Amino acid sequence: MKPLVVPPAAQRDEKAVQMLSAWIAERGQHCAINIGLWQDNGRNEAPAWGIFLADTIRHIANALEERYGQPAPDSISAILASLHNELGDPTSTVQGGFRHGHG
Repeated sequence: MKPLVVPPAAQRDEKAVQMLSAWIAERGQHCAINIGLWQDNGRNEAPAWGIFLADTIRHIANALEERYGQPAPDSISAILASLHNELGDPTSTVQGGFRHGHG
């Protein structure tokens, strides 16, 4: 298993909340998703996830630029095109279910 490092800001902030953990294991994707944080705080959950994922895409694009020199705007365009294609015509089905609670 090869976990990522917890970002320093998350280590320092006692109110930090992990929202998403995604793994490739047993030839598929496996996720732990913190659903309900926004809804429980009076916000519409789906659009809040859109903002969260957009910020995540920007971080990915910036990392690709820093590591491989790929311009961030080009990476964002490529990610969005792939995202739209995958949502419209999935390469695999999503399996599993949602479990409430932590741990």
